[in-house]
Amino acid sequence: MKKRDDLTKDTQALPESGQSRRRFMGAAALAGVAGATGLGAAVMSRESFAAAAEEARNKYVVHPGELDEYYGFWSGGHSGEVRVLGIPSMRELMRIPVFNVDSATGWGISNESKDVLGHDNTHLNGDSHHPHISMTDGRYDGKYLFINDKANTRVARIRLDIMKCDKITAIPNVQAIHGLRLQKVPKTKYVFCNGEYVIPHPNDGSDTSLENSYTMFNAVDAETMEVAFQVIVDGNLDNTDADYTGKYACATCYNSEKALDLAGTMRNDRDWAVVFNIERIEKAVRDGNYKTLGDSKVPVVDGRAGSDLTRYIPVPKNPHGLNTSPDGKYFIANGKLSPTVTIISIEKLDDLFDGAIEPRDTVVGEPELGLGPLHTTYDGRGNAYTTLFIDSQVCKWNIADAIRHYNGEDVNYIRQKLDVHYQPGHNHASLTESRDADGKWLVVLSKFSKDRFLPVGPLHAENDQLIDISGEEMKLVHDGPAFAEPHDCILVRRDQIKTRKIYDRDDPFFASAVEQAKKDGVTLEADNKVIRDGNKVRVYMTSIAPQYGMTEFKVKQGDEVTVYVTNLDTIEDVTHGFCMVNHGVSMEVSPQQTASVTFKADRPGVHWYYCNWFCHALHMEMRGRMIVEKA
Repeated sequence: MKKRDDLTKDTQALPESGQSRRRFMGAAALAGVAGATGLGAAVMSRESFAAAAEEARNKYVVHPGELDEYYGFWSGGHSGEVRVLGIPSMRELMRIPVFNVDSATGWGISNESKDVLGHDNTHLNGDSHHPHISMTDGRYDGKYLFINDKANTRVARIRLDIMKCDKITAIPNVQAIHGLRLQKVPKTKYVFCNGEYVIPHPNDGSDTSLENSYTMFNAVDAETMEVAFQVIVDGNLDNTDADYTGKYACATCYNSEKALDLAGTMRNDRDWAVVFNIERIEKAVRDGNYKTLGDSKVPVVDGRAGSDLTRYIPVPKNPHGLNTSPDGKYFIANGKLSPTVTIISIEKLDDLFDGAIEPRDTVVGEPELGLGPLHTTYDGRGNAYTTLFIDSQVCKWNIADAIRHYNGEDVNYIRQKLDVHYQPGHNHASLTESRDADGKWLVVLSKFSKDRFLPVGPLHAENDQLIDISGEEMKLVHDGPAFAEPHDCILVRRDQIKTRKIYDRDDPFFASAVEQAKKDGVTLEADNKVIRDGNKVRVYMTSIAPQYGMTEFKVKQGDEVTVYVTNLDTIEDVTHGFCMVNHGVSMEVSPQQTASVTFKADRPGVHWYYCNWFCHALHMEMRGRMIVEKA
């Protein structure tokens, strides 16, 4: 039987060894690195590789009844959702709908979700990219997770106690929010997010030239979810991160050429990493040194080259990822069209803003790693791990040695290169965005998966791979198919997330239902009644397994009907649902939750509703009728 590696079109078996071309080349590369770094001149035998892989696999197996050590939060990419995985098992635990419509939970259908999305929401899609967890003193506090929507220029917040999105903010004056990271200390005051594409102002069609267009760096208040300020920049913003002092944020910036065509955007050998002085920006806003654009009241300051608020550090070439080391010493910008990454010293930024040094003086290393470096993550032991998109590898390298090499010492900074399958984008190590980076697990999100899984037609799954980085060598232990380009992920210890087992009855997530019930004189936990207000009808009912408190109600043809369901069960995992047949109505109602949905009763006759979340042995009997009388 052919091995998986032997099934690719571009793989040729080597008869003298039985190895595939890919394995042969990878082994040769490892031999070269091993000899140069003192890992040993001999290539491990196939049997040794197998034994090492088996040992690593034993670490990631989570047996029935056991719990994972980490939560992993994955962006759902074009689906617009966030996915929750257990690490190291890589088991999918939950999907959190955010920018999408989800019939299972009723997201985008229920009134509570529309309160978040907007009742006039016209966007039925989303492109979620960068999930990041709120921090206190540089450590995950488990309160919120934030995610961007590149497709519709939005930022969302998810409450991690209930794993529900509770706020979505549209960012004005820009298009396509891409990079998103959080202020780390003293707490997450701001969500920093980048508008990627330049647009003219006003964007009314009167001027479409790139010369008069720009984009902005944006700061969203993490608690109010209002945009605090925007900073105009040169070029197209890409990814961003913040330091561990609360003073600086940094973002990669490409298309310094201001070009529209592909060749034009690659003309310059260097673009920029833009450093933002948050204290100076806040002061400028306090002092009134800003303007507003169009109908937006958001303060806009000018951070283009020459501004006192920003500094532009030249870096090669069309840079992409920007990642802060967990010791707080460095921003690392990944070159994309250069084989190098750029190490920027954060402690030199004060001198840079004071004018004591030039921008390139902040660069303390520029190691050459391979083709297509995109993103870098860390193990907390001084090592960095960079994805090489074109080489389909992860490169493990030592930061201190790379700096020594930059200063002229004859030292090899590369520790290992590991083949991944294939074309990796983001990678993420456990706790790596916090002070607590523990160097146990690395997740690599590979954009292609040909030959790794059963074929499912022209549209392939992608491949999330789990790598053990607890020892000196990286060991690939798991392939996991993923749908619709999950862009990025974040790993947090399970004890850092405190979830509720059932809802509190005063939870603000369904505050609008509580408020309406008070106006109608209804006790949600006890009453089952119909309130008629002209052609608007509000139906209040309770549910407790296996029955609704109301098994029939009558309305008139053309009525606007709102059904409120309160789940009286107090035992976790006894979720009910409400589905009105042939009306496009479906929603989840978890223990002690109230959920509501509004629809038009436009067809006379008998219409059944039922519980669509299995809750009891008599679940099938949990149903009722809506009688619609002819107008």
